[in-house]
Amino acid sequence: MVLAFLFRSLWLPVLGLALVHDDGPAKADFAVSLGGDYYGQRVEKAAALVRAGYVPRVLVSGPTVIYGVNERDLAIAFIVRQGFPQEWFSAIPGHALSTREEAHEVLAELRRRNAQSLLLVTSDYHSGRAARTFRAVAREMGYTPRMRTVVAPNRYFQIATWWRSREGQKTVFVEWWKTVAAVFGI
Repeated sequence: MVLAFLFRSLWLPVLGLALVHDDGPAKADFAVSLGGDYYGQRVEKAAALVRAGYVPRVLVSGPTVIYGVNERDLAIAFIVRQGFPQEWFSAIPGHALSTREEAHEVLAELRRRNAQSLLLVTSDYHSGRAARTFRAVAREMGYTPRMRTVVAPNRYFQIATWWRSREGQKTVFVEWWKTVAAVFGI
């Protein structure tokens, strides 16, 4: 136990790193900004992908979250206030309350739009589970567009130091809990 404490700066980053899956950007039909980011970092990363020429548009996901307002609408209004053109962004209709439900809604919309490829934009700590979930749902649906996961930073998660803040600890704990629950289909 003493050794685990003394060497925590060596093994705790591994718990954070194991959550991350980043393919990096490449040309695609759409970027998809997943819901669940209340600080705008996911939609900012997606907007940067349009600006860099990787994708022509961003599909923004997110449920009705606060006082009857959809997160996706709040995200689009936020990014437009940052100076990005409104026409770059489209809201994905839906009410998903889990990554799995969100994958069904997003992939159905991409299929409807005849998309062959996408950049899945989500927070770094959420990227591994999101990628696995989207790939599994795509196989179930029989619709498997080329997908690359692109990570957006999160203000409370840094691989090398996440355990030093309460918010970082909660972020990693909750994501590991959801990762394990997903394995068991919970």
